[in-house]
Amino acid sequence: RTGAITPDSELVVTPHAASQSPTKLNLKPGATIRTADAIGSLVTLSANDVAVTVAENLAGTEENFARMMTKQAHALGMMSTTFRNASGLPNEGQVTTARDMAILAQHLIREFPEYYDCFHTKYFSYKGRRYRNHNRLLFGYKGTDGIKTGYTRAAGFNLTASVRRDDKHLLAVVLGGRTGAQRDTAMRALLDKSFPKAVAGKSAAAPLIASATPPRPVAKKQVFALASAGPSAETVRFGGQNAKAAAVAAPVQPASLRATAPAGAAGPYHVQVGAFSSQAEAQSRLGEVKDRATTLLDGHPPLATIFQKDDTQWYRARFAGFSQDGARSTCAELKRMSLDCIVMRAN
Repeated sequence: RTGAITPDSELVVTPHAASQSPTKLNLKPGATIRTADAIGSLVTLSANDVAVTVAENLAGTEENFARMMTKQAHALGMMSTTFRNASGLPNEGQVTTARDMAILAQHLIREFPEYYDCFHTKYFSYKGRRYRNHNRLLFGYKGTDGIKTGYTRAAGFNLTASVRRDDKHLLAVVLGGRTGAQRDTAMRALLDKSFPKAVAGKSAAAPLIASATPPRPVAKKQVFALASAGPSAETVRFGGQNAKAAAVAAPVQPASLRATAPAGAAGPYHVQVGAFSSQAEAQSRLGEVKDRATTLLDGHPPLATIFQKDDTQWYRARFAGFSQDGARSTCAELKRMSLDCIVMRAN
């Protein structure tokens, strides 16, 4: 968007990038590849040599790129994700969850609509060879508009899918399939069971913020419904392995978490862990933080406090009932756990 790299920009291939394990385009050291072709190969083929080429051209080294990706992931609320490389090839320190992959897909769809259509690409041609997208749902599951497969021997067969039918939009993730066919079967079953429960409509979604900076307005209003049909749909067995089926952006929340007006919020100080344009997102974040810091936050009620900005209603995700010193020390501990937060007065 800044114009530093355009679809026609030539990305230089280093020996390190060229040496990556398959799947790859077999790029040679010193060669170049257009940005548009790089995107096409990543979306359809998951080309590892191209992933590293992109990383090195953007960040200088693959290691720097992985650190940038991890920092951005945490800023988006993907707190269980750490990247160690650009391609997703095995690394013991590289971890993620189905929920985090769903959060990533949500942000791609919402914040980069002009590029998201790339994930609908069924075929990609490069130097006389035609590659078919590994996402089979694009070819036979009604309403699929993306997004991405992934595979390593250690992680199994994985898929994040975006499906739209009428005024309903589901994002779902399946991780850990023993085969691609079993993964796809699990995904179809999850979506089939979830669509009747999805609610049509429009609601604005906004990225997590854990700072004093006001959230950026979202140009396009969309609804991302929960693709989960209860405990039986959460885990699908694949020949002795479990494929975790999870979904996404507006998860069902405990009834005990209520939205409150600022004037009624407990105090005198709060620890704020995000601000969102929907109560469901705020409550989801509160649940995630509480799960990771249960002892630290015991006795501090979760609140989704309402505030208005530029004719838009937002929900601050907060834990209440702190003294000023207590709030500061708690926030410091949360940050040491890679959980972003700020200290705020109750009013």
